[in-house]
Amino acid sequence: MIKTYIPKLDDLWFKELMLSDESTMSYNHAYGGVISFPKSSWANWYDYWISNHDNKRFYRYLVNDNNEFIGEIAYHFESDKCMIDILVYGKYRGKGYGFYGLNLLLKEIKERKIKEVYDTIAFDNKSINLFLKNGFEIIDRNSETITVRKIL
Repeated sequence: MIKTYIPKLDDLWFKELMLSDESTMSYNHAYGGVISFPKSSWANWYDYWISNHDNKRFYRYLVNDNNEFIGEIAYHFESDKCMIDILVYGKYRGKGYGFYGLNLLLKEIKERKIKEVYDTIAFDNKSINLFLKNGFEIIDRNSETITVRKIL
């Protein structure tokens, strides 16, 4: 069983770890792979995503039964569209955490009365199956990405 956790500023070491891990960021290969997230940027990021989210952003860590951080879930709005994000740390993939994380995120979104959600996924990302198994539909596809939507 996994649960969500609101990270504290000092917990952002885990986000930095995930973003710098080649296995975790392999889905992002077309856009450069790993992403720099230095400690000097944590406070501004935290203020935007956690402290002053204005109900337009949501961010949580996923935590397993051993109280280990295993990934993250989030949503934000882009032009009136609710875009979702789910990322499981590479060493925890293939254990079903993505399924549970996605469902925890969808539960949070439904509680906020948001009616539909979207995600844009690299065309070769295996996580597309996770979305399709959870009732998402493909609404756009090109040579680089697949956009999925779920009406809640």
